[in-house]
Amino acid sequence: MNIATQPLIDSSAPAPAEVTTVASPAHGLTPAFSPLYQQIKVLILQSLQSGEWKPSAAIPSEMDLAARFKVSQGTVRKAIDELAAENLLVRRQGKGTFVATHAEQHVQYRFLRLFPDDGDLQAEGPAQRQIIDCKRVRAPSEVAKALTIRQTEAVLQVRRVLSFAARPTILEDLWLPGAQFKGLTAERLRAYHGPMYALFETEFGVRMVRAEEKIRAVLPDEDQCALLKIDAQTPLLSVERTAYTYNDVPMELRRGLYLTDTHYYRNALN
Repeated sequence: MNIATQPLIDSSAPAPAEVTTVASPAHGLTPAFSPLYQQIKVLILQSLQSGEWKPSAAIPSEMDLAARFKVSQGTVRKAIDELAAENLLVRRQGKGTFVATHAEQHVQYRFLRLFPDDGDLQAEGPAQRQIIDCKRVRAPSEVAKALTIRQTEAVLQVRRVLSFAARPTILEDLWLPGAQFKGLTAERLRAYHGPMYALFETEFGVRMVRAEEKIRAVLPDEDQCALLKIDAQTPLLSVERTAYTYNDVPMELRRGLYLTDTHYYRNALN
């Protein structure tokens, strides 16, 4: 991708660390008074979004990126540090920096916050997955709103149960924009043994980069009781998640019911 830039002021130099504009092919001019490393971060994100660097592929070295954007390596390094902290890039000592992928072990459970009371997710092992259903339906109003699509558009609705130690623990309903996930079927989901987000990434070109959640306590209905093998008075943690790809485009609405008698929900706050 050719990046057209006007001269940048390097934040590592005595000159001010804030500049007025950086030109980019995707969005024209970035907002004024943006720190220089943040402008470089935006340009790198644009290359990720455009597919210039695919998941698991190496990105150019800090030296090459510094030459490309006409800034110092320190400025590029600071931008890459933020992208690595956000799990969009992965540094590998002696090898370089790579585009993160949901297939990697350390990010497989990036959005899963349920932990066993004894041990951790790695010790517990991967969840056993049962795909209950995968069907194409017209988007319900609340789903259309969350995914910013029209109610006349089709979505894929997926229901699955996750079990740990052969015990049903999580019941999930997912809604995905039909246009981006053509060809996704229950059989395809059952045949894939990696993380679901890795499937979305490798076969449909959709990478989830961040998510927002709403959490509340609920009681299950009759169908939910049957699937989780619990009675109607068992309290559940309801977690509603909207996951976004690059440029804050919503790509998934997921509603999960978590059984928490042997697990707990954990979130690290910074």
